[in-house]
Amino acid sequence: MTYRFVHAADIHLDSPLRSLALRDPELAELIGNATRQAFVRIVDLCLAEQVDALLIAGDLYDGDQSSMKTARFLAEQLRRLDQAGIRTFVIRGNHDAMSRITKELVLPDTVKVFGGRAEALELPGPAGRVPIVIHGLSFAQPHAPESLLGKYRPPVEGAFNIGMLHTSLAGTSGHDLYAPCSVADLRATGFRYWALGHIHKRSIIEDACVIAMPGMPQGRDINEAGPKSVSLVTVGDDRSITIEERLTSVAQFERVTVDATGMEDWRQLVSGVARALEATRSTVDSAHLVARLQVVGATSLAWRIRRDMDLLKAEADDRAAVIGSCWVEKLEIACQPPALPGETSGDPLTDLHRLIEEQILGSDAFAATLTSMAEEIRAQLPQECRDVLGADEEAFRAQLARLARDGAEAVVARLQSAGEEG
Repeated sequence: MTYRFVHAADIHLDSPLRSLALRDPELAELIGNATRQAFVRIVDLCLAEQVDALLIAGDLYDGDQSSMKTARFLAEQLRRLDQAGIRTFVIRGNHDAMSRITKELVLPDTVKVFGGRAEALELPGPAGRVPIVIHGLSFAQPHAPESLLGKYRPPVEGAFNIGMLHTSLAGTSGHDLYAPCSVADLRATGFRYWALGHIHKRSIIEDACVIAMPGMPQGRDINEAGPKSVSLVTVGDDRSITIEERLTSVAQFERVTVDATGMEDWRQLVSGVARALEATRSTVDSAHLVARLQVVGATSLAWRIRRDMDLLKAEADDRAAVIGSCWVEKLEIACQPPALPGETSGDPLTDLHRLIEEQILGSDAFAATLTSMAEEIRAQLPQECRDVLGADEEAFRAQLARLARDGAEAVVARLQSAGEEG
């Protein structure tokens, strides 16, 4: 006489892609469709496990979407659950609050979208089963700077109370503050399970009150790397809780490091790239691997790698195609020529490189000039693009330092190329 449900959040259905689409339209199409495919997997999981309900804890959509293609797709999938007698419970998050689909789409009767006023739904069930109560509250506006916990109804005595909340908790790096609250605040409600959403990283606190953030079911860029999943939750007749993580990601982003230390031959480097991709592909359970390659280490090929980055990217793409279901999203170069400490090398380019590293990049004057230029550029960017230079001051400084180092390496690589060409 158990009660079983799938807990999902932050699906961001049909999330638009920008930079990835510019770099590789074919890869962008794969990732652009991946959120739909992940949602189909969630529905498939519900059907295969014959669960009682699907709980979606916010951000089903990705903002002010009005596409009827998205609406039809969603209706078709929820209808599959309806036909199997599986109920769906949805709360709107900060992204959903902006979506016209949420407000206008006619959904099956088995789908409950909670409104801006807290509700507590007592679910009918067979005799002998623990009474189940679902508590939910949606964002009425895109921003919720204050805690919403005070608006929830008290737990129903004798029942198993499940709360649904879209929240940033006490604050998490990379996430704006939404409906803030602490773990202690959630425990104090007396609910047995909190089905949370908003933070894209999976986190489960198992205690007298289970506080669960399932993460997102599909990553959309390298900042959402790793396998993505949902939770399959079973409530026993003794009120015990069993949580199983179930993989849903179709494409998995991963950072892949290629150590070029000591390499002196281009073929050796390309072989190293192939081995690194093969090794990572073998550990990824998702249907596709989307890799960001980073070449590191001290190698005499360092400047050639920077000069011929497009060639190395083409080689990497070719090896990825041979491996299968493997993509190289971007190539990053963080390798250096072999160091010659304590003395001049006799090579003007090596000495110039050392001079730039030791006396220019770390100087206050250079940092001030670079910061001024970057702030001027950032002020001219559209609002939605300004985070490209960092979402906060610390990230801004770190990004400028990376750009400065990359620029210095690129200059030296170009000078070397010009020298080799006479």
